[in-house]
Amino acid sequence: MSDRRRVVHTASPGYSSAESLSEVPRVAVVGGGIAGLSAATALAERGVSVVVLEREAYLGGRVGGWSTTLDDGSPVTMSRGFHAFFRQYYNLRNLLERSDPGLTRLHAVEDYPLIDGDGRIDGFKGLPPTPPLNAFAFVKRSPTFKWRDLGNLSGLAALPLMTVSVPETFDKLDDVSAAEFLRRINFPEAARHLAFGVFSRSFFADPEKMSAAELAMMFHIYFLGSSEGLVFDVPTGPYPQTLWDPLGEYLSGLGVEIRTGVMVEKIERGFTVDGEKFDAVVLATDVGGLRTLAGNLGTEEWRSDVAALENTPPFLVHRVWLDKPVNADRPAFIGTGGMPPIDNISILERFEDEAAEWAARTGGSVVELHAYAASDSEELTREQLIARMHEIYPETASAAIVSSRSEWRDDCPMFGLGHFARRPTVRTPEPGLVLAGDGIRIDLPVALMERAATTGLHAANTLLASWGVAGHDIVTVPVKGRFRMFDKIDSWTAGLQKA
Repeated sequence: MSDRRRVVHTASPGYSSAESLSEVPRVAVVGGGIAGLSAATALAERGVSVVVLEREAYLGGRVGGWSTTLDDGSPVTMSRGFHAFFRQYYNLRNLLERSDPGLTRLHAVEDYPLIDGDGRIDGFKGLPPTPPLNAFAFVKRSPTFKWRDLGNLSGLAALPLMTVSVPETFDKLDDVSAAEFLRRINFPEAARHLAFGVFSRSFFADPEKMSAAELAMMFHIYFLGSSEGLVFDVPTGPYPQTLWDPLGEYLSGLGVEIRTGVMVEKIERGFTVDGEKFDAVVLATDVGGLRTLAGNLGTEEWRSDVAALENTPPFLVHRVWLDKPVNADRPAFIGTGGMPPIDNISILERFEDEAAEWAARTGGSVVELHAYAASDSEELTREQLIARMHEIYPETASAAIVSSRSEWRDDCPMFGLGHFARRPTVRTPEPGLVLAGDGIRIDLPVALMERAATTGLHAANTLLASWGVAGHDIVTVPVKGRFRMFDKIDSWTAGLQKA
């Protein structure tokens, strides 16, 4: 953590351990993804008895992995694709440090170019980390953004990018699409497609259907509000072996009971989970699981809000094992803009040891292609991804596909227009029931995997506080824009509009 302006949200004080209570609480954590593991860790470290119930045979949720055998007989690990572990993900990284002090099983991806169909390339390598110098440097060298474009920008329309706060930003922008917001600012079209489009689609959504408030929050977290820079790390090996198996062992050492391959069917007040008694429940499932398990818990209004949650359109992860290598100068990861349906390409042997071993042994390459918010069928999208791979990396056109695997999913939370006000929070109307996950509302500047980790931590803290047990500090990027003068301008213009 290098940003001196990062914010530590101090936990509630209390007993150092639940063992100081007359009876140690027993908690069911439903879901073994990042949110559930974060909650389980925070609870178990305070002496709470924890049982993790995970539907899949593995931990990690949407960042999990499983074994498969290729057509050439090679045993490998498949997953739902590349994930970037940004330096701003303080709570996620703190979680991973429980089983990997120093985070030695992560290593940096120094640059990730962004390219479009016209051959323009943007990148983040070498940018100064501190706002607003990073923004000025990016504009200066970007082929999609010329200095003359600055004169065409609407400064007033762009103010929300500099004055981010929660929930105020959502009050202003949640009913506006990310695409419309950028049009109002008058960003050059090429820059909208390349820089902004790539980032907004990382939420698995079409920018026309994604909340502008989420876009503003994202730019605050990764670019304008944090000086960690746009540098991220990736695991040195497959997710299970590198991240979740070690964390699972750590939790087992704390006395946590981890049950995988368990589909929870019913939660009743009190609480019983499929007939088993618990004192509290952390629901850390995906949207579909939350809808199913809400049952008759909480209030009618709360259940209605849960039922209103939506998923993003389908996305496709297509991984191919090629019999020939891609060119040596190809980066580990690139984002693409304006080249549907492809959104990014990863060369796995550049950073993952298992893929590197296969590539070294066979002389080939392991290439992963992503398409978010797909509008065509899985089969057609897969064919289009391969065609784009050949277009972007022409040397792959002569390579044979030794084996391939596809993941076609539609279970990521949608951050659509006007969703924020009704989005369920960590606290629920049902005493002892808390929620966690990347689709759960928390009024802090976090997103994606970090939102999952942070809501899990907050869920645990909520339960611990109810028992008088000390919680865990939460760390975030600055909770407001870094420059007070923009807040003053924003207040002044708001006053004029009311006059």
